[in-house]
Amino acid sequence: MKRNSNQYDVIVIGAGSGGLNIAGFMNRINLKVLLIDKSDKNIGGDCLNFGCVPSKALIHVAREIYAGKKSEKFGRNISGNIDIKKVMDYVREKQEIIRVHENAEHFRKIGMTVELGMAKFTGKDSVSVDSKEFFAKKIIIATGSRPRTFELEGLDKVPVYTNETIFDIETLPNNLVFVGGGPISLELGQAFTMLGSNVTIVHGGTKLLEKEDLEVGVFMKNELESMGIKIILNSRPKKFENGELVVTTPTGEMRVPTDAIFAGIGRVLNIENLDLENAGVDLSEDKSKIFVDKYLRTTNKNILTVGDIAGGLMFTHAAELHAGVIISNFFSPLKKKLNTDSFGWVTYTSPEIATFGLGKVELEKRKIDFQEIESSLDEDDRAIVDSSRGFLKVFVGKKGKVLGGTLVAPQAGEIVGELILAQTKGLTLADLFNRVAPYPTAARIIKRVASKYQANKLTEKAKKILRFLWGCKI
Repeated sequence: MKRNSNQYDVIVIGAGSGGLNIAGFMNRINLKVLLIDKSDKNIGGDCLNFGCVPSKALIHVAREIYAGKKSEKFGRNISGNIDIKKVMDYVREKQEIIRVHENAEHFRKIGMTVELGMAKFTGKDSVSVDSKEFFAKKIIIATGSRPRTFELEGLDKVPVYTNETIFDIETLPNNLVFVGGGPISLELGQAFTMLGSNVTIVHGGTKLLEKEDLEVGVFMKNELESMGIKIILNSRPKKFENGELVVTTPTGEMRVPTDAIFAGIGRVLNIENLDLENAGVDLSEDKSKIFVDKYLRTTNKNILTVGDIAGGLMFTHAAELHAGVIISNFFSPLKKKLNTDSFGWVTYTSPEIATFGLGKVELEKRKIDFQEIESSLDEDDRAIVDSSRGFLKVFVGKKGKVLGGTLVAPQAGEIVGELILAQTKGLTLADLFNRVAPYPTAARIIKRVASKYQANKLTEKAKKILRFLWGCKI
């Protein structure tokens, strides 16, 4: 084919969240867009197929089942085993509802060209798919990441799952071991505990959730252990033998009964086989990452990255943030750098963990003066009647400006939006204190922290002034 017939304004390689955001916008303004993914089932990316959507559907079912079990304390008797196949049928049902608008036929109908197959760079402005070559002014790499795996002696004798395979499970393991103490292991480990598995978490670090404050990791360790989950920190799996995972710890070896293993030890970027050298795109020395600048451009400025492949924060909404930066820079003469200072994320455990803005380590690194205001859910009326546990910690700068923080609470991901907005817009705790919060909503924990901050401002000097204004003699 002639080059002109296969010339596009934008080629997007990878139809996950970031790629679809860019392709969708460019298509809406009637630019010529080519969307490439390796198969129709992969459209939607990790989030739809192996991540956010199936995991949250599973967590939803697990919470309902667990709530039923807890009703036994009020005299109700519940019996029977969980049919994991029916659970996974529910998960797939919800995926298919979303997939109606995330498939090749849908995107072709709205005007995009869609090619299914493996993309390879053939030049600085060109890629090929199954021997067909395509050219574009801008090319977006949005190929995402995959779960990291590991090898151990005897591992071939036990089922080993990742987030890409766990939702195809057909038998509920009696003893399920999660290797890794990050968000995925905690979310799914807790869910499988609620479904009836005996769960053990083996983690090489000294605390769970290493990207969170120490207090969060300690709280969740206690919470998980109270549910019967066994947690082994500062440890590594050594081998599998005789139905047990042998784990090395500082005090010696432990043997953990194991029917199945989940590998939650990080992610690997999908950059192999792209032939990036043909496009002038440089990689890190170990070939595991792409060199990316603050505008999400590679060393070939017309080839950009979005989502996991850009490095840094690996979340669906991070890919959305990347897409916004890229689209803005396509059209604006004032180029915008990626800024994650107002970024937030949620770990969907019970209770949930919602973190936003700048954390303590980053604030100290930047030498920003701040106060730490904290309130426990033990002091919150709604949490008391709901038997909820957790806390809110907010980092406050000069004049009470909200800088960041963490909320650990049921539905924390829904409640924290108010704080994210405050931090994004430069609002203060005084602004939050002055709004009328309906009683007794769970979000009043924010009002409680704001009240503590206001109370700290009531110095002896301020009290004297108020008494004088009242008419008292000082």
